[in-house]
Amino acid sequence: MNLLHMRYAVEVAETKSINKAAEALLVGAPALSRAIKELESNLGVTLFERSAQGMFLTPNGEIFVSYAKNILKKVDDVEDVFKKNSKSMARFSISVPRASYIGEAFSRFVSKLDRTKETELVYIEANAYRVVQSVLKENYNLGIVRYALKHEAYYKALMHDKGLDGEVITEFEYELLMNKDCSLAKKDEIAFKDLNGYMEISHADSYSPSLPLAVVKKSERPEPVGNKLYVFERASQFEVLSKDSNCYMWVSSVPQELLDRWGLVQRKCVDEIRRYKDVLIHREDYKLSALDKNFIDELISIKRSLFE
Repeated sequence: MNLLHMRYAVEVAETKSINKAAEALLVGAPALSRAIKELESNLGVTLFERSAQGMFLTPNGEIFVSYAKNILKKVDDVEDVFKKNSKSMARFSISVPRASYIGEAFSRFVSKLDRTKETELVYIEANAYRVVQSVLKENYNLGIVRYALKHEAYYKALMHDKGLDGEVITEFEYELLMNKDCSLAKKDEIAFKDLNGYMEISHADSYSPSLPLAVVKKSERPEPVGNKLYVFERASQFEVLSKDSNCYMWVSSVPQELLDRWGLVQRKCVDEIRRYKDVLIHREDYKLSALDKNFIDELISIKRSLFE
């Protein structure tokens, strides 16, 4: 038995699902299932009752998970002691949605770092669910959650339940991003129906699995007639858009420097009336560092230039 298997069991107990636990732990579901069975075999007891409704703790499982949580907390406490005593390196970590204005703020933040000090920076782009998991389970200092206003009650309840503080960065409507030579760019007014026949570029993991699929689908725009291209990072989207004038993408505001660099333009869609929010989150007990504050200053500065 090892600490990793303990973490696996605790996560399965909390989510009541191998698939959800695997996603949170960033491991494959089959590997996680094998690890739980191996743990049960080593202990000689059944920890979980399996059913179509999910994974539920047996009485022995309740006892094991209780001990496991105590052990894992002590391990985390020991790690925290040494992390707090390590003053040689400043650290900054953040998980964010794929948004060019956030990326630009991070670039400006990095360019102003004091290079005489040893600094570790971590910046990842992910959907709302992964952002929350990064802060809760991977010890990222900050996260930025993006959600539609119609789902605000859900995310507020989630953050309250998980002990997260949230501060609104901006509220916006998505716009269309396209090649400056795209025929759509020449229209005085663009409606949903005008998108038929064009290829939409979309981030493959943009939807949050923490929301029921039926809720997500119900809130979607009408599906245009045409092809769809899925990408996982922003560089690919810019490469395609800059070379193909038959593509478009839904985005939050993009800095003019990026538009000029890639030969792109933004256009509003008259049918797109839904509002979205970007919310900065961190654990309730977390105190913002000097690096955090410097990044937030850059974020607020570029946000004001684009959204206000």
